Amino acid sequence: MDRRRAFRQARLRLMVTVPRRPHIGALDGLRGLAVAAVLLFHAGHLRGGFLGVDLFFVLSGLLITGLLLNERGGLMDFWARRARRLLPALTVMVIGTLLLAWAFAGPAMLRAALQDTPWVVVQSANWHFIADRIGYWNASGTRLFAHLWSIGVEWQFYLAWPVVVAVAGRGPGGQRRIALVAGAGALVSLFLMIRLGSAVDTTRAYEGTDTRAFALLLGAAAATAPVRGVVARLSRRTVDMICVPLLCGLLAAWALTGGERAPGLFQGGMFAHSLACAVLIALLAHAPDGLVGRAVGSVMPRRLGEVSYSLYLWHWPVYLLLPRPLGGLDGWGWTMAAIGVSLAAAVVSKAVVEDPVRLRARWAAGRRGWAALAAAALVTAGLWAAIPRPEPGAGTVDVSRLGLP
Repeated sequence: MDRRRAFRQARLRLMVTVPRRPHIGALDGLRGLAVAAVLLFHAGHLRGGFLGVDLFFVLSGLLITGLLLNERGGLMDFWARRARRLLPALTVMVIGTLLLAWAFAGPAMLRAALQDTPWVVVQSANWHFIADRIGYWNASGTRLFAHLWSIGVEWQFYLAWPVVVAVAGRGPGGQRRIALVAGAGALVSLFLMIRLGSAVDTTRAYEGTDTRAFALLLGAAAATAPVRGVVARLSRRTVDMICVPLLCGLLAAWALTGGERAPGLFQGGMFAHSLACAVLIALLAHAPDGLVGRAVGSVMPRRLGEVSYSLYLWHWPVYLLLPRPLGGLDGWGWTMAAIGVSLAAAVVSKAVVEDPVRLRARWAAGRRGWAALAAAALVTAGLWAAIPRPEPGAGTVDVSRLGLP
């Protein structure tokens, strides 16, 4: 017993002495800007706000690759931590949305939610929408889980990329090989988007994991030592001189891009936007205390970024289920009310679900945590099976004044 106690104490001392990766508030601020763009786009106020998803992807690629390069455990440990970080909030949102749809949604919307739920659970909603020819830009208004196509893309990346990093990163020069693989993969992904983006319906190019991988891979390349070494040579003044026009350019792209039919969007425009995001993120990670770093890392965007995951999960179901007009509110008044409800749901999710799991509350630690997640999965499956299926052909939804997810 004493030997076990001594072993646990020694392991704890080792964990304390291992340096932690610094938390960069500017990157949280970028998440906040990205989720704000998406929320305004979906409410019909910012036609290019869908490009905020690319900023999310680039950030995910950089942060996940950084974690993998500093990983001291195996791949199973990495995947388990990703599951603990992301699945609880997603599970609670799915359960809550199904209950709300059962109570308030029309037959068509409820039927679509029940059809989509199994694909959400296995993290492949994007391929489900592509296979069923559910047009992203003109048929998503009845799909409560339509926005989860991007979560599916990220999860598929989380499954495949760690294996690539583990293989390519072995031995001397590992990070250089990872950077080369990421760069080559991004170019292949760009080629696929150009090829498939010329179709009348661009859903395949927009939601495909292969066609959107370039954003994640550009972020991954930015996390490697060769790229960080180049960035490290830049002074803070130089970083500011580059970051100011970059940030202004991204904001202008969100404001001026005229939806999915913008010229060149699928012929390299989205790739150029993602590349600009990757450069901006790499520079802010190197010098977060510069002019742009302080601006995007200020209180409001940073706080919004801290709840961005749950806010993204909840906002689209809220947008579809919240009556419009609401108490006489329409236009910007309705948008502010819908964002307020979504933000409240996100804050509750973070406080009640995400933080306890992340901070290892008693009920969320060890076997109890996995048991709680398994119980939530069983509740989801039972609820999905118990809700009566509406007959086809009943119920329609007017989404003419909403943006698309």
